[in-house]
Amino acid sequence: MKSTVQIINWKGMPCLQLSSGGYTAWIAPEIGSNVIRLFHEEKGLEFFRFRADNTPEAIQQSAEVWGLPTLYLPNRFADGVLKTSDAVYHLPVNEAAPYNNHIHGFLHKRKHRVMELCADETDPFFANMPIPFRADFTFRLTAEGLFYSVTFTNCSDKQMPMSLATHTTINSPFVVGAAEADSRITVPITEKWVLNERCLPTCEILPLSDYDLQYKNGTMCPVLKNIDNDMYTATAQTLNGKPFYGLTAVDTKTGKGIGYEVSENYRFWILWNDKGHNGYFCPEPMTAMIDAPNLNLPKEQTGYQELAPQETFTATQHFFAL
Repeated sequence: MKSTVQIINWKGMPCLQLSSGGYTAWIAPEIGSNVIRLFHEEKGLEFFRFRADNTPEAIQQSAEVWGLPTLYLPNRFADGVLKTSDAVYHLPVNEAAPYNNHIHGFLHKRKHRVMELCADETDPFFANMPIPFRADFTFRLTAEGLFYSVTFTNCSDKQMPMSLATHTTINSPFVVGAAEADSRITVPITEKWVLNERCLPTCEILPLSDYDLQYKNGTMCPVLKNIDNDMYTATAQTLNGKPFYGLTAVDTKTGKGIGYEVSENYRFWILWNDKGHNGYFCPEPMTAMIDAPNLNLPKEQTGYQELAPQETFTATQHFFAL
């Protein structure tokens, strides 16, 4: 089957359309290089949250809950404070009381340029964190699915805080015509992190309960009930008898499903589903714990990193039909 790439106009917004091996992907550079649609026609798989009647403007307003948004800096920082080894930054508090946190950064709502992304001091976020950096997004679609990588380069003379996540929005149901109640996910996890009423870590880490083990043994239905920021340390599992660092989602009636493989620098999974009745759920891989630079825990445990000047960081993901 021939592989193609072309620029399409989706409701007034240019998108890159990639087609290969039965997969079709739409990538929107103007909305943070979001993969706003990934579809497998033969198997009837709608990977990411997608609605035909949606608009670019609606996605832009809530970019973190559509498609495959990449977050820098992800999740929450208490009171907007981010402490690095050589500075303290005060990020805008954009999550109102009772939370009073900064949430999700800014990169997923910025307009990207194809082949090149240059963040410069004209971006309003630099008033809060004056660290120039480069973010390179690479998407490759083949008969094996969608491969995605992002590389950050510190272009400043300061230490750059490095914490990355995707707020991955899986469509529900992800099999066309299936029943949401038949969805199950398998997430390889080892321990649970307790979050407080502000969704920040208490630094209490618990063994897996019977509830948590539903993720590990593949009996968890990720929708139709409220899953509100279940936070875990990640580990590996096996898939088809081989080591596999990622999660799977399967429709129990048809046996069709989604494989979601990530690089091992994604140290954590957090699960959320917007109360469970809105047609999607979010298994979010994170390279560092929520509020990691501000926690009184070693970086080996929290996953927090800093990039020295000109140093790079790369993370990868792979989506495919089971």
